[in-house]
Amino acid sequence: MSLSVNLLATIAIALQRGISHQDRFQRLITTLRQVLRCDASALLRYEQGAFRPLATDGLSPDVPGRRFAINEHPRLEAIARAGDIVRFPADSQLPDPYDGLIPGHEQLKVHACVGLPLFAGQTLIGALTLDGMDPCQFDNFSDEELRLLAVLAAGALNNALLIEQLERQNPLVAPLRSAAADGPAGEIIGESPPMRELKQAIAIVAPSDLNVLISGETGTGKELVARAIHEGSPRAANPLVYLNCAALPETVAESELFGHVKGAFTGAISNRSGKFEMADNGTLFLDEIGELSLPLQAKLLRVLQYGDIQRVGDDRSLRVNVRVLAATNRDLKAEVLAGRFRADLYHRLSVFPLVVPPLRERGEDSVLLAGFFCEQCRARLGLSRVVLSPGALAPLRAYGWPGNVRELEHAIHRAVILARATQAEPDVVLEARHFALASAPDADAPPVARQSDAPVDAANLRAATEDFQRKLISETLLRHHHNWAASARALAVDVANLHRLAKRLGLK
Repeated sequence: MSLSVNLLATIAIALQRGISHQDRFQRLITTLRQVLRCDASALLRYEQGAFRPLATDGLSPDVPGRRFAINEHPRLEAIARAGDIVRFPADSQLPDPYDGLIPGHEQLKVHACVGLPLFAGQTLIGALTLDGMDPCQFDNFSDEELRLLAVLAAGALNNALLIEQLERQNPLVAPLRSAAADGPAGEIIGESPPMRELKQAIAIVAPSDLNVLISGETGTGKELVARAIHEGSPRAANPLVYLNCAALPETVAESELFGHVKGAFTGAISNRSGKFEMADNGTLFLDEIGELSLPLQAKLLRVLQYGDIQRVGDDRSLRVNVRVLAATNRDLKAEVLAGRFRADLYHRLSVFPLVVPPLRERGEDSVLLAGFFCEQCRARLGLSRVVLSPGALAPLRAYGWPGNVRELEHAIHRAVILARATQAEPDVVLEARHFALASAPDADAPPVARQSDAPVDAANLRAATEDFQRKLISETLLRHHHNWAASARALAVDVANLHRLAKRLGLK
């Protein structure tokens, strides 16, 4: 079989149909798989030394979430460096990145593999990969025919990139960068409608100088959102300074924010710059902003209003030019009504509020993220492949993920460690039994008091009470991933009191 004019016309039409680039790319890949009768096809974008799947057909649903660094995948590196069609021999010893990722063939290695690098002029912008289980799958197609496919795909991808570049110059419609400056590790993974809306909102607010309040449950990725806003702003060349307000002891909080001069207090042996000075002309990210005390909130408000700070122990004021991004997992409106958060500070911070959706509301994003973390584990542990079996995908989709993306990341890492202990390295296949999700505690459920199996001695009430407190605090900390502020809220106690009680009980 060869590529007739009609077949080429079918592919060209597929690239013209559809509303979005994503729709066109998916039509292209689906049509190619049908025309070439292969088992899997993928369109990959090349950026920052890695291939990112834009559309796939015939591959596991977690593949679009994976990022393939070319220095870790010899076949993809060969495609990136070839400059022309690459046909891999059926007996090639180079590991295929899709081994185990073609549904129905998880235990078989890909036999036929063709790579088509895509160029815009002399610049590599992506690749088409075609894979089949039949070693002779692509023997009937000439290099000239495959080059025509590459030209069509490269034209479509280059047009999409040019349009993206033009949109980026218009802050009202500019799309979010696919990755932060430090590479794919800082990328916001997700294609669900809530995440697309969030990315669009980030793209709109990033080029401005507005303060942003980022709300969301613990583990949803609020820090990644802050980083994306900073990287998309004119301040990107200047520092992004991070401060966790929940981890600030009250005695040093003011110094951490505003700095101090020598001799301002015991232990102040030299002048020290605070986070605001460090972030001058850049961005300051205040995580867990709801944990700041009311006195510090008043001082923070003054900085936002007038743009000047005063070091502890200094009578002089310093001017700073800082954009503030704040994050919280609290309902700050409720905190304002309860008198625990200043209304004027809330309005100063929430000029442009963003809400990061919980993972349970993000549909198939859990599968994409699982693929992303599988590839991370593979690289970190030096494995040849980490594959999610079809049986493992069902519980990942069904679970509610009370700990959100952070819990999913830990679950994948834990499953890889468990699977590696029982399987022949360097291949790891994750099964449902490696995920103990059905018994995972619900972070939103109220703490449940568990009775000790041993009888309680009524004469020793204090010991029994302390034993109960110790167990309850330990279980609550476990549910909230050892986040003391979140655990204190769940237990309805002040976080400072919780720290003191835990210390007295021997938990710290």
